[in-house]
Amino acid sequence: MDNRLKYIGEHLDEMLIGPDEKFRFHCTQCGKCCINREDILLNPKDLYNIAATLSISQEEAVKQYCETYMGGTSRLPIVRLRPQGSIKRCPLLKDRKCMVHKAKPTVCAMYPLGRCLAISQDTMSRIETAELKPQFILNEVDCGDNAEEHTVREWLESFGIPVEDQYYIRWQRIAMLASKIIKSVEGSWTPNGLNMLLTLIFNMLYLGYDMDKEFEPQFEERSEELRTILVKIVSGTGGAENAR
Repeated sequence: MDNRLKYIGEHLDEMLIGPDEKFRFHCTQCGKCCINREDILLNPKDLYNIAATLSISQEEAVKQYCETYMGGTSRLPIVRLRPQGSIKRCPLLKDRKCMVHKAKPTVCAMYPLGRCLAISQDTMSRIETAELKPQFILNEVDCGDNAEEHTVREWLESFGIPVEDQYYIRWQRIAMLASKIIKSVEGSWTPNGLNMLLTLIFNMLYLGYDMDKEFEPQFEERSEELRTILVKIVSGTGGAENAR
């Protein structure tokens, strides 16, 4: 996955496409985009939607269909769908059909498009207040055909994803703040202390949402609570015990 991010970083200018630019793609439901996949990463909203669709908890969704690891670059807890077998099939593909089609992960809904933020060192230093604007990329694909023409905006909105997706921006802010804090302490904290921090971040962002309530208000509340904890850590008031 880090190699994929590295490739995008090196070729970003070539891959960028504006919100109102046109591209050609038609999904033929061949299922090729559901195999040979090790990069279906889930954000907290994706996991919530999958769990809600399957009528299980987020914890059970992670146990049955996902795996977690620490990002090599971000150092964040990463959640991805666990590839199955030699063809690395998406675990949510059953009888060649997606089990959560109406609530499929964002990266799947956007395909063949991708989304990113261009973050400079200056932006990262003031990540809580800096203006963040999503950029879009067009990936090369080996499935479907070019029978249909779309704009980026039309394609995204057909899946309920606004171009100026405020959830995506809030998610990126808290994720990058967490990444910044993890990197600042991992050289001085004990392995046990660092593991406790990673577990806290993972649990607060991904698990334990009330399935009878809307996701985004809960996410905002949790993000603010986590932000308060992270700010205390970076200011030296919340991490002394873990650093010993």
